[in-house]
Amino acid sequence: MPCNSEDFPVPCDRCMDKLPEGETPEGEKTNAEVKSCCYVRYPDGAVRLRNPNIELMDQDILYHLALGSGSHDLQQMFGDVKFVCMGGTPKRMEQFANFIMDEIGYKLPAGTTLLDISQYSYRYSMYKVGPVLSISHGMGIPSVGILLHEVIKLMYHARVKDPVFFRLGTCGGIGLDGGQLVITDEAVDGMMRPFLELPVLGQLVQRPSKLDTELAKELQSLSTQDDPFETHVGRTMCTYDFYEGQGRLDGAFCDYTEKEKLEFLHKVHDNNILNMEMESLAFAALTHHAGIRAAVICVTLLNRLNGDQVASSKEVLNEWQNRPQAIVARYIKKHMGMTGPAPRPPPPGPKTVVNSKKLKFVREESQSYE
Repeated sequence: MPCNSEDFPVPCDRCMDKLPEGETPEGEKTNAEVKSCCYVRYPDGAVRLRNPNIELMDQDILYHLALGSGSHDLQQMFGDVKFVCMGGTPKRMEQFANFIMDEIGYKLPAGTTLLDISQYSYRYSMYKVGPVLSISHGMGIPSVGILLHEVIKLMYHARVKDPVFFRLGTCGGIGLDGGQLVITDEAVDGMMRPFLELPVLGQLVQRPSKLDTELAKELQSLSTQDDPFETHVGRTMCTYDFYEGQGRLDGAFCDYTEKEKLEFLHKVHDNNILNMEMESLAFAALTHHAGIRAAVICVTLLNRLNGDQVASSKEVLNEWQNRPQAIVARYIKKHMGMTGPAPRPPPPGPKTVVNSKKLKFVREESQSYE
């Protein structure tokens, strides 16, 4: 099907750069030959879902966010979002929300406090600070996958244009000591394969786990000589398990020797894999499938070639965990064109809850849905 057909918009500027010389948007270029952002975004940059069923629904309930397309005015609430930042725990992302609020000089209206928008879901936490969303994604591929489905749908319902997604996390370094930053240019699974494999209707589906390489390079360029850490770009191994999946010796089970473990880790290191964690594969695969620019930036807590246990103090670990936040904050400020504090937000607009009956239903469904 031509990419400029009724079902697929014309190629964007970034895709046109990839077309052979002489090609034009009117050419019979198939959607398989054009970058995915062409057919998962509308011409104005708004996120376009790859699911025709959503438009046919009376209300799309985002169960794990306690939001609904019929109960809330999602465009009023989230239409100005430009940056979506995700991390493991609710506490860390609450701290990031407060941090970015100070960094961009965002002032809450008088008499208000930072609100956990998804508090009624009891699963994830979400905070909005101007154009920045700060969301916890839990631990592991299933948790981040569920969240991404609903956040991508949220972007669609809110008509958000050209959002950039970030995962800020911690990891085990492979040949890197604790406190170093790793920006992922490709996520691989425990077999070093660069795709997410999942069964769909009894068939194994493979989705490439690609990330935006230009975004990774730009993030790396934002680190300075004054930073007390080094920033590296490389491959990340994403596993389905913290213990055996990462070759640890300290789990409840261990059917391999320390020698075998080290042979595996050195093989990983020789393949330019700089770190291990448990979310990047799904994060990269789903954002790529959605045509959303995304980056993963993690701080190492230890060098896995030297051991399995994190031995640094709590104070040191807390400082290390702030390092990915600092780099992402620099990116956000740069792309907000900030040379000073952000202006005070405008007075509250129309009510964001548009149907109280549907709101009650959404909250009940979110609390009971498993």
